[in-house]
Amino acid sequence: MEDKEKSLNFIEQIIEDDLAAGFPREKLRFRFPPEPNGYLHIGHAKSICLNFGLGEKYGAPVNLRFDDTNPEKEDPEFVEAIKRDIRWLGFQWDKELYASDYFEQLYEWAEDLIKRGLAYVDDQPQEVINAQRGTPDKPGIESPYRNRSVEENLDLFRRMRAGEFEEGSRVLRAKIDMSSPNMHLRDPIMYRIKKVPHHRTGDKWKIYPTYDWTHGQSDYIEQVSHSLCTLEFLPHRPLYDWFLDQIYEEGKVRPKQREFARLNLSYTVMSKRKLARLVEEGYVNGWDDPRMPTISGLRRRGYTPESIRDFSDRVGVAKRDNLIDIALLEFSIRDHLNKIAPRRMAVLNPVKLIIDNYPEGKTEWLKAENNPEDPAAGYREIPFSRELYIEREDFREQANRKFFRLTLGKEVRLKNAYIIKGEYVVKDDEGNIIEIHATYDPLSKSGSGTPESRRKVKGTLHWVSAPHARTAEVRLYDRLFTVEQPDADPEKDFTEFINPDSLKTVTAYIEPSLAEAKPGDRFQFQRLGYFIADPDSKPGRPVFNRTVTLKDTWAKLQKKQQK
Repeated sequence: MEDKEKSLNFIEQIIEDDLAAGFPREKLRFRFPPEPNGYLHIGHAKSICLNFGLGEKYGAPVNLRFDDTNPEKEDPEFVEAIKRDIRWLGFQWDKELYASDYFEQLYEWAEDLIKRGLAYVDDQPQEVINAQRGTPDKPGIESPYRNRSVEENLDLFRRMRAGEFEEGSRVLRAKIDMSSPNMHLRDPIMYRIKKVPHHRTGDKWKIYPTYDWTHGQSDYIEQVSHSLCTLEFLPHRPLYDWFLDQIYEEGKVRPKQREFARLNLSYTVMSKRKLARLVEEGYVNGWDDPRMPTISGLRRRGYTPESIRDFSDRVGVAKRDNLIDIALLEFSIRDHLNKIAPRRMAVLNPVKLIIDNYPEGKTEWLKAENNPEDPAAGYREIPFSRELYIEREDFREQANRKFFRLTLGKEVRLKNAYIIKGEYVVKDDEGNIIEIHATYDPLSKSGSGTPESRRKVKGTLHWVSAPHARTAEVRLYDRLFTVEQPDADPEKDFTEFINPDSLKTVTAYIEPSLAEAKPGDRFQFQRLGYFIADPDSKPGRPVFNRTVTLKDTWAKLQKKQQK
């Protein structure tokens, strides 16, 4: 039991304590409440995994509630994208709900607060209201409209609903305490006039509730037991509870708000506003660009639901904000793809290799494992011939003893094939190598069982048979920013740190089996990294996105630059 308790995160411990104190287990209910004003990102994925993970752990339902109270920013496109992302992550909600479902109830409760002298209509502009709130160590100033009569407040509020007043001319405020040390309790705004059509209610409403007034009341209507928010909502908790105090009825579940640290990931930005700028200003090619931290971008990049859930588990649930190294996310996807991705060979920066003593016109079909981590994956056959393509960086005309790839006079093994030795090169008029000539040991064929086949050489190269090679577009994605926290300096615009090399596109030679890859098919290109066939792929002309390299080459590069 002690070990079990040690393994609990602090949110689970709160729930366990509530259950131990008598809260009925069957009344546990959680929710994930996104605003449909953009695409979900990896930070939302953490919240999804937390809430739905608790639902799975405790056998409790989880609502999907769209907090749609800002009609000018929200769109059905985002609603559908959010639902698609949650399903893709492997979760299913109990009820699909919308804050707009509760607009009438929220309005009735607001009228009730007015009747009880706990809310009033303020005619002052927003900037005046903000100035009157004071500072954390200086009390606010009461509005001159704070003590209007109930009758006048009701009349004005109903006329606000009817659309008689201009936007920004009036708001409804809760009457709490203008001297409270908590700024959120200094007569917060509950309603504002917005003559904007809503994606679900159309032109019915001319006033819309604020998030603070909507959130807790929506939790209460749905009888959510534990309302889990990120840390920026911690100062809002007293207001959350004050609003609940005004409507709570004995015998009902009273939601409990608790806060956890949001996910901050290095080498990216997590603000929807900033992500929208990247899209709108053309730094990326849409919300699902594989460089984006959106769930749709990660999906297109080749990340798996399992890897994101694993990453969320590794990050854990913390009480303090911190910066998570993107290398941890990359570790999770490498770990998963290593187990499931079929191995294939592709050459991204080709130079021709000719084996002079291999018979001209001969083709051998060599046996190659699909995935050494998965015996059930079986084998495939790959063509081998006299003329091959290898990576240009796998050859040096002159090399030191630490270079274990191909050079003149030294041997390497061609993966699944033969041991070869570099003999000479052919160059063009500008001195560029256009052909590498080699010889091979016919008795050294991999898996043949001969003593020569077991001979050890230090280097192994991947290759593609030139006569059989097919071509593919390969998009080499890297980190979108050159610094860990691109938006950390308020004096600089985060776009100044865009990585100019975050996308490079090359034409690669691929083994024949890759030519028919379908969008979503994942592979390990041996010695190069993990790749996924992009939706832009066409029959016989695939497009591959690099998900991640085999090793964290970025970290090595950064260390080298710092020396």
